Amino acid sequence: MAKHDLILLVLNPSQILDLMQRALHAAGFDVAVVHDVPAMNNSVHEIVPALIIIGEKVGDQDGLSIAAKILERFPTLPIILYTDTDTSGTAKSVLKMGLSSYLYPPLKMADIVDEVQKSLVRARKLGDWLRREVKRTTSTLSEKAKISESERFKLQAIIANIQDGVIVLDERHHILLMNNAVRDIFGLDHHEINGKLLEDVISNADINALITRSNDEPLKYHEVNFDDGRVFNAQYTPIPNIGAAVTMQDISYLKELDRLKSDFIHTVSHDLRSPLTSVLGYTELIERTGPLNENQQEFLKRLQGSIQHITMLINDLLDIGRLEAGFDTRREMVQLEDILKYSLDMFDGQVKKKYIKLTVNVDHDIQLLRANPIRIRQMIDNLIGNAIKYTPDEGSVQVGLHMQDNQVIFKVEDTGPGIPPEEHNRVFEKFFRATNAPNDIQGTGLGLAIVKSIVDSHQGRVWVDSTVNKGSSFTVILPTQE
Repeated sequence: MAKHDLILLVLNPSQILDLMQRALHAAGFDVAVVHDVPAMNNSVHEIVPALIIIGEKVGDQDGLSIAAKILERFPTLPIILYTDTDTSGTAKSVLKMGLSSYLYPPLKMADIVDEVQKSLVRARKLGDWLRREVKRTTSTLSEKAKISESERFKLQAIIANIQDGVIVLDERHHILLMNNAVRDIFGLDHHEINGKLLEDVISNADINALITRSNDEPLKYHEVNFDDGRVFNAQYTPIPNIGAAVTMQDISYLKELDRLKSDFIHTVSHDLRSPLTSVLGYTELIERTGPLNENQQEFLKRLQGSIQHITMLINDLLDIGRLEAGFDTRREMVQLEDILKYSLDMFDGQVKKKYIKLTVNVDHDIQLLRANPIRIRQMIDNLIGNAIKYTPDEGSVQVGLHMQDNQVIFKVEDTGPGIPPEEHNRVFEKFFRATNAPNDIQGTGLGLAIVKSIVDSHQGRVWVDSTVNKGSSFTVILPTQE
């Protein structure tokens, strides 16, 4: 490890900040500390740190959003996120943003130093020099042709030995450079492939989908899956006047950790459901054994409500487990208007109780959908139920069902509290609830995760548009033809 690398800590004052300073100083690093975004921007430009450790919150701003802006300017600068808790979506958010890693309590000094050293070693293999050299020597195709053979050989030798996969393409997706890591990933031989179309050399469907999705825009997260279980995170970065670069990192171990966590939750949920059913049954029998006073009846009612809430949570977990495991194979021709009508009838009492203005707009030419009617009903119930639950009294909810180009478009709009913009990409994660969600509204944090799994299993898409204090709009698109 090279001594005296400068580590920039962008953290609010806390005990963990003091621990990180002591640990990094003891390991021979230089350390600078800032507590706000303006000071951080000045530091990044003036001192050029070797690595940044940024908090999940910097002042009142979101650390992930700040890190994303830094990476837009300095794509190779390693950044580690510090978060107070390890949630199921943290690893995915870190990968999507392109960060090096993340830290969370409990932490020892050795943990901090080890994570910083690993991130620095990985960054050096790519190197800021390489990015500057590539940008300088390949600013245009004509300039690239003027690079001397010795410089070209040196540049290709560096890229060839980087552990992450690197592919450089021209504007028509012909291969300019491909390192040894990519050849090993796809099992390619060492024959000359420069100048060939990427799709002619690599027939992987996920890589082709990455190129299709890119449309000359940066993509920081795209999974490439292999039959042997390997999973890579691919990033597509346009290079002006050259084409684009595709980089690939092996995230198989992260996917395995996520699978193990899901298996554990599924097993525990399954084992808990039977005893909870027994407990609920015995609470219903208590009233039959003799009269209860008013306090006893109130306590019993609260106990039954808590058991039912836990049972609902367990059932949601089991539903997600079945969907993610691919057990949702039932398919039949479904009339969505009928399912929507049954769902709206079920919520009629809640709508009237809150004096909500409900508007329903359904096209007359909705095509039949080949789907699982139970899951589609579950999806519709969750979206409409959420809209009614979060809409205040005398608010409005709009439900639409339309056809467009052999696709069914289902849309639910409400006038609830809305969702902060930085949380839009997390609302479909398990157990996630918006930070501005009212405390008096209960929820498991699994409803939208179930919706996302159902839509994915039907080859559809779902997204949210939301404005704080104005409301949210959830849109689902399902293909009528497989």
